[in-house]
Amino acid sequence: MDLEKYLKIIGDSYFGYFHYLVNEMFYPSWTNYFWWLLGMSIAVWLLEIFLPWRKDQAIFRKDFWLDGFYMFFNYFLFSLIAYNAISNVAVEAFNDFLALFGIENMVAIHIEAWPRWGQFLLLFLLADFIQWNVHVMLHRVPALWEFHKVHHSVEQMGFAAHLRFHWMETIIYKSVQYIPLAMIGFGLEDFFIVHIFATTIGHLNHANLRITYGPLKYILNNPIMHLWHHVKALPEDRKYGVNYGITLSVWDYLFGTDYIPHEGRDEPLGFDGVEDFPKTFWQQVSYPFLKVKKNENGKEGFPKAPFEQQMKINETDTL
Repeated sequence: MDLEKYLKIIGDSYFGYFHYLVNEMFYPSWTNYFWWLLGMSIAVWLLEIFLPWRKDQAIFRKDFWLDGFYMFFNYFLFSLIAYNAISNVAVEAFNDFLALFGIENMVAIHIEAWPRWGQFLLLFLLADFIQWNVHVMLHRVPALWEFHKVHHSVEQMGFAAHLRFHWMETIIYKSVQYIPLAMIGFGLEDFFIVHIFATTIGHLNHANLRITYGPLKYILNNPIMHLWHHVKALPEDRKYGVNYGITLSVWDYLFGTDYIPHEGRDEPLGFDGVEDFPKTFWQQVSYPFLKVKKNENGKEGFPKAPFEQQMKINETDTL
């Protein structure tokens, strides 16, 4: 292992990302994600102000500023603090591992000759389907659910609730996506455009807006559908969750995880015990690491995820 090489990667990662962040903030351009995120956030917030679905919800709703900080932290500060260096080291280590077997290039599917729209469509569908599966696992695996609880601690929906999530979710999503996406010859520009579109839809899904997209609701996720993903009281046979779609709703309709009994405008949000969930940023991001709950046998371990709770109910019903 070339320690000097990896130390250089870490140093370059911090130095490079710091200059990238400064450039993003102070030198706007059409490929500048910081200003795209800020612009789309303000645009969706203005829609909430002038066309609110829940008219009695305050413009500065509960946890508005907390979610705003999460947005900036998860998309920029976390990369500066750790993620950029960690990911660059991990990619280099993975490439070094492949080199032991004589593999120098992971690209297995060359799509350069495809029409541009075809390349975008493949990237978009593949990335969203991977994210849908990861999202399902965040609800079904007890340890992962503890991290995902941060996102589900939202009690009033608004655009910035989209980006209230634990930083471990970034590592989980990106790690699972890396290999399948790296095996296809996508360019950085492709990822930027798809990411902008997905972020916009995500903002709208969490916004205080009544949008269904008409017949396109069977393809695109929307605020009414996603609201039911966040409700506290789910049907007895769906305690693990519903409507897992990130950008697309089609996966939920295909795999039978869709659920919209009615519009649900005023349904309580969160999970059982959300009232006692930590309220500050530092408490929430440290919660999954510090919280240990004794199970029925007095042993320590993670609390059960919603899926496991439902399995216990089903087992009891069959006795």
